[in-house]
Amino acid sequence: MNLDILAVALVTAVATSLIGVFLVLRKLSMMTDAIAHTVLLGIVLMFLWVRDLNSPWLVFGATLSGLFTVWLIETLRRVRFVKEDAAIGMVMTMLFSVAILLLSTRLRRTHLHVETVLLGQLEFVMFERTTLPWIGSWPTSLVILSGVLVANVLFLGFFYKEYKVLSFDRTLAHVLGFSPWLLHYLFMTLISLTSVAAFNAVGAILVIAFMVGPVMSARLLTHRLPRLVALTLIVAVFNTLMGYLIAFRWDLNTAASMATMTLLSFLAILIAAPKQGLLSRLWQHHQQTHTIHMLTLITHLKHHEQDDNVAVESNPNTLYEHFNWPQRKTQKLIHRSQKHGYIEQKDAIIRVSPKGWQFYAHATRTL
Repeated sequence: MNLDILAVALVTAVATSLIGVFLVLRKLSMMTDAIAHTVLLGIVLMFLWVRDLNSPWLVFGATLSGLFTVWLIETLRRVRFVKEDAAIGMVMTMLFSVAILLLSTRLRRTHLHVETVLLGQLEFVMFERTTLPWIGSWPTSLVILSGVLVANVLFLGFFYKEYKVLSFDRTLAHVLGFSPWLLHYLFMTLISLTSVAAFNAVGAILVIAFMVGPVMSARLLTHRLPRLVALTLIVAVFNTLMGYLIAFRWDLNTAASMATMTLLSFLAILIAAPKQGLLSRLWQHHQQTHTIHMLTLITHLKHHEQDDNVAVESNPNTLYEHFNWPQRKTQKLIHRSQKHGYIEQKDAIIRVSPKGWQFYAHATRTL
């Protein structure tokens, strides 16, 4: 087990998932996919100019490429009949394809490869190190990503109120004097910088997974923003730890293992979440179906309570004929209603009990 790899992955997960909260809330998840792919074009073009993979100009070029992607998508969105998803798909594939063509023709002998672009080089981060005063030698990716994490925390902490309003009501943000346009491009700059910093270490796939996956899982557990942020970070750390342990145990690609773990944790929460999970919703639907059936029975008994044919209409043995239901289903409904104390049976006639009238009054007010 290599702690350098785990430390880089954990810092990446926290830095990307933190800004991913506001990215998902603003419904810009697919923008992450576009930026994570198109920053490669900025890296390639800047490398063709400086011919140095360690040059800071590559970060500058990748950031400009991310901002150009956002601007181009926003421009296409203003064109009539071009939807946002279509604009994102067109821009992402076009710019990423140009980058791949340049890689395969002009940069064949460099260390930039398509596999590295998608899956990163997380297993090799310990070999490239930076010596810092007083604290010694650390992986370069860890140093860079730690700086990005600090920048993200400071930025979102300083502009928390603005992005909280902007995420839920763009019009209100404008009325309060905020500049939605400026906030948007500042945020996209932060997304681009974070993607570029994480790009070399973990690759495009894991950047997207870390930015979107943990917050989507956390949204199934809470709708309060402070709690959402905390749960997002917890899920991101859990996915990273479990993904690394699985990759270490079975000798798998670390980035791919973490991305897969992000998917599996989301599916687990989607199924088992207390209020928003599939099992919970199925149970709620089951309970609502039973409630409606009991209300149907009580309504029928109520309408025929004073009828001369009450002995026929409220007879438990013939009730299924009036509902046009299977007899077994009707008998189960009668048994369930009696168990709850909503109906009483006297002389082969079913009547609504006082508790049943209370249930009927409450249910008709709330449904």
